[in-house]
Parts: sequence; structure tokens; C-alpha cells
Amino acid sequence: MEIARRPRVTFVQAWPRSIAHMGAVQSTRASAGPLMPDRPTGKSPHEPTAFADFRDGVVATLPAMAAATPFAFLLGALATDKGLSTLETGLMSALVFAGSAQFIVLDTWQSPAPWLLVGLVTFVVNFRHVFMSASVLRHMGSFSPGARCAALLFLADENWAFAEARAARGRLTVAYYAGLSGFFYLNWVVSTVAGAYVGRLIRDPRAWGFDFAFIAIFIGLIVGFRSRPGFVVTVTASAGTATLVHLIQPGPLSIALGAAAGVLAAAIAAGPAGARR
Repeated sequence: MEIARRPRVTFVQAWPRSIAHMGAVQSTRASAGPLMPDRPTGKSPHEPTAFADFRDGVVATLPAMAAATPFAFLLGALATDKGLSTLETGLMSALVFAGSAQFIVLDTWQSPAPWLLVGLVTFVVNFRHVFMSASVLRHMGSFSPGARCAALLFLADENWAFAEARAARGRLTVAYYAGLSGFFYLNWVVSTVAGAYVGRLIRDPRAWGFDFAFIAIFIGLIVGFRSRPGFVVTVTASAGTATLVHLIQPGPLSIALGAAAGVLAAAIAAGPAGARR
């Protein structure tokens, strides 16, 4: 049986993600007040119930789940091909829960495992979570300390973006975030385990257009930040840097440096007043 090959992360797939994360910086800068606003008191009689919020969160993340499932299947197949058992494959997704890092680590996996390289690659690829966490944390004023910790533990590109979009329309609640994160997380873990059995049936998700599903999601997220001050400057700096780095050294470094360039551009565009806010 021909072993499935991991689809390489192309620049077209990488740069929308690095730019999308700049919305975190724009969101942080665009809102006044302390990092963690006071919890609201009282509840509007027209405020949705917790179940309605949870349901809305699940519905919002369905497209992202559909796009992630084929890649989770393929990840499971690649993991077993590298010698991991089905249990180890499931635990990897359950404990790491970072698709990009998991694919890249599997690409460098050997026996014995190069732990220092694995740790460095994971750090570089997931460094964007620093910016995402700082952004979404501002909207968690109604979360308890424990709920905030749990929310950040399950933070991913997709649920961060949907949480930011929800916060722009109204209050981000624990129930809504749980709906976003819970099913997306379970879908990733279950699909990875299933992929350990049948993932090789999907030899190339690109042939089915699944790779463009992710691109479309992140382009839509970028456009959603277009009304924020400094949007054009941030996008230009991030895309330009990611392009340059990718041309010199293709790989995950373009994502991290593109995000860092966008952060710097957003801070400069904000000026001293924006920095104080």
C-alpha cells in the first residue's frame, strides 16, 4: 500500500494565517480599558440562554471542523507510519492539539526522537498563540479565572477568530466559547484516531480541495478586520515579510516572522497614544 504523503505547507496556505493573527493586535489596540474589564453585573432579559450560546458556538465552528477533518485523518495515517500506536496518536492530538506543529514534527520524527528540535519547531510554529491569547483575553471579563485558563488551553486559530468576531458583535460568554472549542477539539482528536485506521484512503486532501477550505476561512477572517485602524499597513507588512522569508527559507518560520512584522507595523501605526491604550 502506498503511504500517504504529508501535503507541504505552501506560501499561499501560510501567509493568510499569519496575517489573520494580526487581527489580534488590531483588536487589542482598538479597544480602550484595562486588559481584563470588570465583570458585568446583571443580565438583560433579552440575553440568550447558555444553551443558545453553546449551540451558536457549535454552529459557527462547523465549517472549520469540516475543513480540518481530512487533515486529521491524514495526520493519523502519518503518525502510525512513523511507528506510533493508535493510542499514542490519539494522545498526541489530545495533549498537543496543534495541527501545523504536529505535521511538521512528524516530518522530522525518527528514533530516537530529536527532542530539542521537536521543542524548537513547536515553539516557532505556535508562537502566534502569544498574540492571540493577549487579544482574546480582553473579552473574557465574565469568565472565572479557571475558565480563562481552560479557554486559553484549548485556543486554536479558528476558535480565536470566531471568538473575536463574536466579541465585536456582543458579549463573549463561556457557553459560546465552550461550543466553539469543545466540538472542534473532540472532532480533531477523534478524526486523528480514525485516521490511524483509514487515513491512507485520503492520499492527498488537495485533490479534493480541502486545502483551499482553510485558505478561504483565513482570507475571510482577514477581511473581517478591514475596518480596524492600520489594517492596510498591518496586512502589507505581514504579507511582505512572510513572502520574503518564504522565498529565502520555505517553512513555518515565515508564519512566525510574518506575524511579528504585522505586530510591529500595527504598533507603529498606532503611535504613542495607541500604545498607551
